Amino acid sequence: MKKRSGLTVMLRLVGLVKPLAGFMVLAICMGLIGHLCASFITILGGYAVLALLGLDAPLSLGGIFACVLLFALLRAGLRYGEQACNHFIAFKLLALIRDKVFQALRKLCPAKLEGRDKGDLISIITSDIELLEVFYAHTISPAAIALFFTVILCLFIGSFHWALGVLALGAYLIVGVAMPLAVSKLSGDTGLKFRNGAGALSAFVLDSMRGLPETIQYAQGKERLEEMNRRTDDLASTEERMKRNAGLNSAVTNTVILLFDLAMLLTSASLYRQGQVGFAGVLIPTIALFSSFGPVVALAGLGSTLQNTFAAGNRVLDLLEETPVTEDISGKPEVGFHGAAAENVTFSYGGETILQNVSAQFPEGQIIGITGRSGSGKSTLLKLLMRFWQTGQGKISISGREIDSINTANLRDMESYVTQETHLFHDSIHNNLRIARLDATDEQIEDACKKASVHDFILTLPHGYDTPVGELGDTLSGGERQRLGLARAFLHDAPFVLLDEPTSNLDSLNEAVILRSLREEQADKTIVLVSHRKSTMRIAHRVYSVEHGRLS
Repeated sequence: MKKRSGLTVMLRLVGLVKPLAGFMVLAICMGLIGHLCASFITILGGYAVLALLGLDAPLSLGGIFACVLLFALLRAGLRYGEQACNHFIAFKLLALIRDKVFQALRKLCPAKLEGRDKGDLISIITSDIELLEVFYAHTISPAAIALFFTVILCLFIGSFHWALGVLALGAYLIVGVAMPLAVSKLSGDTGLKFRNGAGALSAFVLDSMRGLPETIQYAQGKERLEEMNRRTDDLASTEERMKRNAGLNSAVTNTVILLFDLAMLLTSASLYRQGQVGFAGVLIPTIALFSSFGPVVALAGLGSTLQNTFAAGNRVLDLLEETPVTEDISGKPEVGFHGAAAENVTFSYGGETILQNVSAQFPEGQIIGITGRSGSGKSTLLKLLMRFWQTGQGKISISGREIDSINTANLRDMESYVTQETHLFHDSIHNNLRIARLDATDEQIEDACKKASVHDFILTLPHGYDTPVGELGDTLSGGERQRLGLARAFLHDAPFVLLDEPTSNLDSLNEAVILRSLREEQADKTIVLVSHRKSTMRIAHRVYSVEHGRLS
């Protein structure tokens, strides 16, 4: 994970506001005018006192009360408008960020997401992005409002005497700038630790839920619970430190405000005794400072909360900036499928060589079998044919063209890939199959299921093809999920079919039906069949054996 400064994260997050800059300017204007109205309601009270004492006042008592009423109404409407704009910006941007995150995940998948904690990814997509609402709704416009408000109030207070204006400026800078920075430095990387800890806890809980049957079977419930409690306590301890810093920040801020109010009163009184200001120069600046800390107090409170927000932003930016292993390709001429080949391919995961100088031909209209021990590189070869990973050395080509120069969408259209574990979405069987071909008719879906020997089974279910499969397809057996995966491949109807252990969970009867379907499909397709079963390999025209990363 990159460690960015808070300023860097803030600037990157602010950059995302560009599409909604007009709404942000509107929110700042309404917030500024609203805060000025709120402060001048109190300041007008001071002028009312001057009017009652018969001293110089800019308005009569009637005019002052009319202005107070007008400012009160304006304050209410502008406050609502400011918050409405800020939250519109925040939630619109959260939607845009989620869209960007899902696009990033699409580009990173599958190579960069293998081995990543899914619970941690869920934490980024949900709670981390949600935390950015604090930044967009309660940070950007309040900071701009505080800046302009400070300038206006300092000029107003300074109009009575320059020393009072300088004192007010010092008060605003200390409360709104110095103190948040001090609290942020005091908090250190606590916010980042908290967000990382929350992501790790989410991953652990998700892992525990998925492994609940095994936990019960092997009586490991106590150990899992103890570990969960330990992680929760660590997270609570980190949050406690953050809350303690926030409480300390609030207490110190209120104390400093009180001291500056007292300093303004004493300074203006001293100037009055020296004859440099009148009574109005004591009353109005003191009241003005009393009533004007609202915008900078909002900034003071951000010193501790922004640590958590910037930590969440840092994690989101990490995901958005991560470089995919393979970039999507577009703009190349379309290619039809006329066979594929691997030539002297060498590939390593990290420093471990998986395939070494592998060469294989996959002619049109043939079934090519690949067999070998677990971990020998069979599945890796299929992933390279799908261009999920980049080959280290050598090349893989389709129709005589290297796959690195074939449009990604074109490549996906030419290939069907069935993995050892079929992923099913929490939806109906019908929709789970249609993902392979969105415009497929019901007849085409049923025909694909018949080829995969799963149609008759589906008809026995309570709602047939509309039966929900449950989360991760957990209402179905491994063999049933595998056959639905094969049905997807048949429905996709691609000319280059890659099957990774397609019959490993099937009985001999269903295996025979599927192998017969594959043999019938071979006329206009090239099928690469990875399997340990000798019975499966019988339909192959040629069988390659993989040993220690080499083909024979």
